[in-house]
This record gives sequence, C-alpha cells and structure tokens, in this order.
Amino acid sequence: MKLLRYGPVGQEKPGLLDAQGRIRDLSAQIPDIAGAVLSPEGLDALRTLDPASLPLVAGDPRLGPCVAGTGKFICIGLNYSDHAAETGATVPPEPIIFMKATSAITGPNDVIEIPRGSLKTDWEVELGVVIGKTAKYVSEEDAMEHVAGYCVINDVSERAFQTEHHGQWTKGKSADSFGPTGPWLVTRDEVADPQALPMWLEVNGHRYQNGSTATMVYGVRFLVSYLSRFMSLRPGDIISTGTPPGVGMGQKPPTYLKAGDVVTLGIDGLGSQRQTTVQG
Repeated sequence: MKLLRYGPVGQEKPGLLDAQGRIRDLSAQIPDIAGAVLSPEGLDALRTLDPASLPLVAGDPRLGPCVAGTGKFICIGLNYSDHAAETGATVPPEPIIFMKATSAITGPNDVIEIPRGSLKTDWEVELGVVIGKTAKYVSEEDAMEHVAGYCVINDVSERAFQTEHHGQWTKGKSADSFGPTGPWLVTRDEVADPQALPMWLEVNGHRYQNGSTATMVYGVRFLVSYLSRFMSLRPGDIISTGTPPGVGMGQKPPTYLKAGDVVTLGIDGLGSQRQTTVQG
C-alpha cells in the first residue's frame, strides 16, 4: 500500500493511492496515518479494504507529510561510503546519530525556507524508515518486523550552522521546512529490498545526486537494531538513513541553494518530491 496524508497544513486527512494513482479518502476508517494504524495489525486491517469502495478525492490537493505523530526524527550521518569520500570524511566505525527537530517536517512539495543568515543551505535525498511497532533491544533478525514502511526524505542542511558553529549537527539540520517527507509511506511488503533502491536529486534540472541505497555502510536492518539499543523506537518515529554523493558541499566549487531554486528528488518505487526555495 501507498499511504498518504492530504489537505491544508494542520488539517491533513489520511488517504491511500489506488492502482490508478488516484487518492482515496481513509478518514472514515482511521483517524490518521499514525500510532496503532502503523502496526502490523493496523496495516493488515487496511489491506482488507477495497480501494474502489473508498471516496475518490477530487482535484490535486496538497500532500502533507506521509506520517503523523512522529516523536523522534533520527538521522544517520556519513552512512554512504561514496558520500563520506566526497566530503573528505572517513567512514565511522559505528553509525553517527543525530536528531532533526520534528518541527522541520513538511509535506513533500512544500517550500524550503532558507534560514536567516544562511549562506550554505544544502540538499540530501535520503531513504526514510518509518517505525510501526515499538522496538527496544531488538535483534537484527527481528528488526524488520518493527518497520511499517519507507518514504523519501530531503534532509535539508545548513552546512555553516552544522559544521562551523560550535556544538552538534542538530542546529544545521532542524530549521522549519528542513524535513520534506513523502509523498507516500510505502508499506514494507511492497519493497523487496531496501538496500537496492536507486535514488536521485536535481536542482533546477541539473542532476547532482544519482546513487543507490546499495552503497549504505549500515543497512536498514542493522540501524533499527542498533538504535533500539540506545532508545526505544515507537510507531511514527522516522529514521533518515543518510545520503549518497552529490551534495552541494561536495561540488567543486561548493554549490548551495538560493531563493527561487527548484529541487526535485525521488527514490524508485517510493515517489518523488518537488520544492521551491524561498528566503526565510
């Protein structure tokens, strides 16, 4: 299934994408794409529905973030060997973990706000993993049972805030609009291998990132198990798993976003996003 949320900011309704690519309304069946709905039992219940029996949503509504009730937005740094190389960093012996504020989460096609004082706002196409069942001290063998599905994320980053100011990376990752998420939550059963997904990103029609989850250092199964050693993972939590090469800071010379730029990105089978940048 491809689950989604549509409607104005703060008033999103749950829906699903039918086989013809049309939005069907789920608001009579569930309150939102969140909580128990993301559990194996909740998703199984949705699978029993005939999409054709659900109301068809007219027009072209705004798409909101594909999951609600996210308590933790966990990111993994330098998790692609080829991206680490382009930034001059060494592959870490254990995953680098940092948090992105949940207030950064926006819809897949909402604007990116360049923060005040920013000169180095950058892009990062990433595979998002959405937790569907609480995970605490889970083994790698059992880790995937706790995954509801996957989505596209643009881990927008302000590199000066991230690396040139004192402290941790969070301040360069958490500005409002720095977490476009969606368009859909694609349930785990529809993704045969999360470590074999082509991914790409373009700015103003120029392709900068053209990679694959195959070059991840630490894969989804390992990350879910590893993170669950340090914190419980709960339904709606998102893990953003890192980016392939081609980010702005890796260009020669470095290239960063400016107001009016158009960013498009996607992952095979998970859909695509389109954002226009504005000055905050």
